[in-house]
Amino acid sequence: MAKTIMLQGTGSHVGKSILTTALCRIFRQDAMRVVPFKAQNMALNSYVTKTGGEMGRAQVVQAEAAGLEPVVEMNPVLLKPTGNACSQVIVLGRPVGTMSAKEYHSGYSTQALQVIKECLRKLHAEYDVIVIEGAGSPAEVNLKANDIVNMRIAKLAPAPVLLVADIDRGGALASVVGTLELLEPDERDLVKGIIINKFRGDISLLQPALDFLEQKTGKPVVGVVPYLEHLGIDDEDSVSLDDKRPDGRGEVEIAVLRLPKISNFTDFDALASEAGVTVRYVRQGEPLGKPDLIVLPGSKNTTEDLLYLRRSGYDREILRLVDAGTPIVGICGGYQMLGREIRDPYRTESDNERVDGLRLLDTVTTFAPEKITHQVTARCISHGFLGLGHDETDLQGYEIHMGRTEFTGPVQPAFIITSRSGKPCYHADGVVRSDGLVMGTYIHGIFDNDKYRRAVVNALRVRKGLAPLATVTDIQAKKQANYDRLAEVVRNSLNMELLYHIMGVR
Repeated sequence: MAKTIMLQGTGSHVGKSILTTALCRIFRQDAMRVVPFKAQNMALNSYVTKTGGEMGRAQVVQAEAAGLEPVVEMNPVLLKPTGNACSQVIVLGRPVGTMSAKEYHSGYSTQALQVIKECLRKLHAEYDVIVIEGAGSPAEVNLKANDIVNMRIAKLAPAPVLLVADIDRGGALASVVGTLELLEPDERDLVKGIIINKFRGDISLLQPALDFLEQKTGKPVVGVVPYLEHLGIDDEDSVSLDDKRPDGRGEVEIAVLRLPKISNFTDFDALASEAGVTVRYVRQGEPLGKPDLIVLPGSKNTTEDLLYLRRSGYDREILRLVDAGTPIVGICGGYQMLGREIRDPYRTESDNERVDGLRLLDTVTTFAPEKITHQVTARCISHGFLGLGHDETDLQGYEIHMGRTEFTGPVQPAFIITSRSGKPCYHADGVVRSDGLVMGTYIHGIFDNDKYRRAVVNALRVRKGLAPLATVTDIQAKKQANYDRLAEVVRNSLNMELLYHIMGVR
């Protein structure tokens, strides 16, 4: 059987995902076959595997750090909130229905346990080490009876637990002591150490607190990890958008509407990594300003988010800016919003049967019960967005959508999809308006393609009278360097000898 280690937190957003990523990279560097695992993930940032299965983005990042191709067994259960205390439930990459929180926790969650057990069994047989991530806090007493992601998984794995606390937000010591106090004795025994995360300042001033914590809890502090900024690593959910404040205004500014149900905002991380580019997430009440490009991102509830744009007046701002010559891109749900109308006859996403779109594209979208999920290969042939005469084949991306978009007049497609889930095809994707100012596409990750992204950025620069950039950024190489940087900091912050002892690794 594989050796295991599990990271649980005193709460959400304490850094479990990033620390799991770091450990995956460290164990890989130490010549072990390591795999990440999270039994149940709740997030709107998702990814499509080569076989067309949908899984949480955090486990994709962790798989990349481990040098692995992502597979759904790393995240067997994914919950995608749709609103009104409901979530779409995805098991082994496929939707099984939309459930209320009560329906899921009181009934279905324990049914999924058998799937989780089978995934763990498979990973134990194939790898040397499994790094397991929990969710939220193990001390949420109202959820413990139907827990399938924290202490029940620690017992099932079985796995020693490291408890992670975020000291940057304050109250870390109290949260550690309180969490341990609320655990059952056998659960408390599974906790073999504590990690203090996101520390700023002089660690010598923290030492008395660490000594107190060890004495009070009887658990060793395995390490203190510093606050890490500008990691350049994909985030798990929209909570992290609160940290995405631009340091200043770059030569090119891209404004992304932060929709209430925004999904897959990692589509724009590669743009933010470009020299001279500022990606600004426009929060409710903030003006759109005068950006060089507007982006409507994906959404888990497209009609509700479209109504949000209308209530908050952003629809009028968008139309005014586009009329004045500002370009706009819509991806997935954002693409659907750019059309004339969105229909949901089966109430797939909400109770809104029909909502008028922004009418910037001659399209009508109808939601269907079946979800389309594919990794895709596409080509771009001088589609005219921003006046681009850019030709490129083998663009990589993925589709996740339930809408079917039809054209109400002659249109210029944005891309031609040449393969779906590895099978050759010829499928027109998206639309570019005849004036080159409006583009919509279903392809997530399109800006992760280095040459295409640079062509778009350079077109924006030329529109402003700026010289185009010559050197193309290699996003994948940059990601790998960021994983190495993260691993180095975390390795130097933890007592690795103690950690290996806890895991039973010699």
